[in-house]
Amino acid sequence: MRRVFLIVLDSLGCGALPDAADFGDQGAHTLDHLARAAGGLSVPRLAALGLGHVPGVTAVPRVVRPEGAFGRCAERSPGKDTSTGHWEMMGLVLDRQFPTFPQGFPPEILEPFLERTGLPGVLCNRPASGTEVIERFGVEHLASGKPIVYTSADSVFQVAAHETQFGLQRLYEVCQVAREILDPHGVGRVIARPFIGNPGAFQRTYHRRDYSLVPFRATALDRLKSAGIPVVGVGKISDIFAGRGLTRDVHTEGNADGMRATLELAQTQDRGLVFVNLVDFDMLYGHRRDAAGYRGALERFDADLARLEPLLGTEDLLLLTADHGNDPTFTQTTDHTREYVPILAAGKGVRPGVELGTRESFADIGATVEQALGLSPAGPGVSFLEQILRP
Repeated sequence: MRRVFLIVLDSLGCGALPDAADFGDQGAHTLDHLARAAGGLSVPRLAALGLGHVPGVTAVPRVVRPEGAFGRCAERSPGKDTSTGHWEMMGLVLDRQFPTFPQGFPPEILEPFLERTGLPGVLCNRPASGTEVIERFGVEHLASGKPIVYTSADSVFQVAAHETQFGLQRLYEVCQVAREILDPHGVGRVIARPFIGNPGAFQRTYHRRDYSLVPFRATALDRLKSAGIPVVGVGKISDIFAGRGLTRDVHTEGNADGMRATLELAQTQDRGLVFVNLVDFDMLYGHRRDAAGYRGALERFDADLARLEPLLGTEDLLLLTADHGNDPTFTQTTDHTREYVPILAAGKGVRPGVELGTRESFADIGATVEQALGLSPAGPGVSFLEQILRP
């Protein structure tokens, strides 16, 4: 293959994993539940590729002859967060879950953080919803100069601060300090969460930045780059992998901008991997438990997909998947949900109607990408490339 476009529909899970109860997520099904709660879902291109044939999916109708290959992937790593999902996708399967902080961050983390940054203190320091914390603590933040530090069920140290009054660059600087402090603790990500506006009308911006733990083993991205194959990250891919394994980073501001960049790359990037994360599904709709918004975002993506497919040549492969679930009907929390993720493969060289079944690991995706671009997959994933290619 000449090019691979791998697009992650962030959080579009397709049914609870067998161990979902261990995470409090029994019965989760992001795709089916959002469609039911929103009164239906119209995604003709995704349906045509075979989304309705993915095991466990009932929200999307089956078609007589799917144009693509279809299946689902289980997650072997313990966890249900962005880093865990993307790392496993690229062949780095975790042996243990990243640490979480259900009681907030302890003094051995906060004290050096305050000492090194010179901050007068922090607000919140508990698991919380990002939109709720800025409404609850935003006024006090503006008055005191203390940033809002919070976490979730994921391994994240999140810092929210007003973009103009606290300062965007200052927010990035304190997050870089936090990243250094948290490296020995193995925390997955530090996330800068800037917001703007006045009390009663605070709004988060797309100037978010993620500071990830550096992957501790080589990934498919590293191997592709070492082989001289271009690897373009679109959206937060560079943040997730701490910049490792990429030859180019394209920053975007949400799904529409991400697909704009992807369509442009389909016309200008002559070879290699284009690895795309579409964050709005998760950030704007999953975490906010907005089923109707999630449905609308999926339908808009489907329209963009119809624009992308004609730009793909005979030696191009399109892979669509997700990194975890975020069931918008699970209103008792705003956390991710531990689910299978769909996998759809499409392109002029893909045999129609191939059933990929249930794959044992997200890593099968990375192995397929490696083989498609001319490498021998290093494992632990198992490539499905030969199953899907036309003879």
